[in-house]
Amino acid sequence: PLPSRTTATTRIQKSSNFGYITSCYKAVNSKDDLPYCLRRIHGFRLVNTKCMVLVDMWKKIQHSNIVTLREVFTTKAFAEPSLVFAYDFHAGGETMMSRHFNDPNADAYFTKRKWGQHDGPLPRQHAGLLPESLIWAYIVQLSSALRTIHTAGLACRVMDPTKILITGKTRLRVNCVGVFDVLTFDNSQNNNPLALMAQYQQADLISLGKVVLALACNSLAGIQRENLQKAMELVTINYSSDLKNLILYLLTDQNRMRSVNDIMPMIGARFYTQLDAAQMRNDVIEEDLAKEVQNGRLFRLLAKLGTINERPEFQKDPTWSETGDRYLLKLFRDHLFHQVTEAGAPWIDLSHIISCLNKLDAGVPEK
Repeated sequence: PLPSRTTATTRIQKSSNFGYITSCYKAVNSKDDLPYCLRRIHGFRLVNTKCMVLVDMWKKIQHSNIVTLREVFTTKAFAEPSLVFAYDFHAGGETMMSRHFNDPNADAYFTKRKWGQHDGPLPRQHAGLLPESLIWAYIVQLSSALRTIHTAGLACRVMDPTKILITGKTRLRVNCVGVFDVLTFDNSQNNNPLALMAQYQQADLISLGKVVLALACNSLAGIQRENLQKAMELVTINYSSDLKNLILYLLTDQNRMRSVNDIMPMIGARFYTQLDAAQMRNDVIEEDLAKEVQNGRLFRLLAKLGTINERPEFQKDPTWSETGDRYLLKLFRDHLFHQVTEAGAPWIDLSHIISCLNKLDAGVPEK
């Protein structure tokens, strides 16, 4: 099982999101030898298999900000009926909750003050609050994930800090997609499993607004109903009007059906900032990859040299004796690795090694 961030003495409790006891495991698939994350729903009996229509739709979604659902199956391997969701495994990932909402002092601004006490100092950017550029980076990624999900006719339903994974510095992935579609599948939906998706999609936008507001306040207490006005005042003072308007649009009940595309004008040119950052990161990764390609080429040369040189078990075999080409390779090996300083001490000269190996690979007629 993957270790949780709770203490070992904590009793197993039902998930506040799914209403069932859940566990996570890292497992290796015997077919492709790749690691996957298995989320087990304890004690769940799958009564209606027609919900698998939605699972098949989720399997088809491939997006850079969504943890891909690979398979859903039932099992009794845990001594009780369980439902297991298999997702791609992302090593080193942590939830948005643990990254940004793990400080117990962050809620101090919103906690009710006692008689005779005054409000604490107003949080500011870079002094208790997140930088606005980071919040917009998260908004672009989360809205992009929602756009893909809604376009496919589905709803996220897990837009929550405990279900958003962060890998690296700012890379987000929405986790646990498709779980609610199976757990809350209603038999009355037999004819049309997608009947309530429009309603769930509207709820996704409200959930996105709550996540953005919580990030702007750097506190989950800010999204509580009694603190909304205070939270919006904090956003107004510290952040741009675009961020404030985006939060208000997502959280305010509209008289019409809304779409995630409606917030694109509010994101505006900030989208290009994220695009530039992604392309610059891609350039860095490609440069590192090119270096590893060269390293792999040189390693294959060394592997061949090491396989041929110094084979005493073949001394009596004329084809393996060190008198022909193999003797030249032995001399080359000594020339490659047995460098010495002017004082005669052994010396590691990496530039000499790499230069000679490249000349050997290219067939340079140098003597």
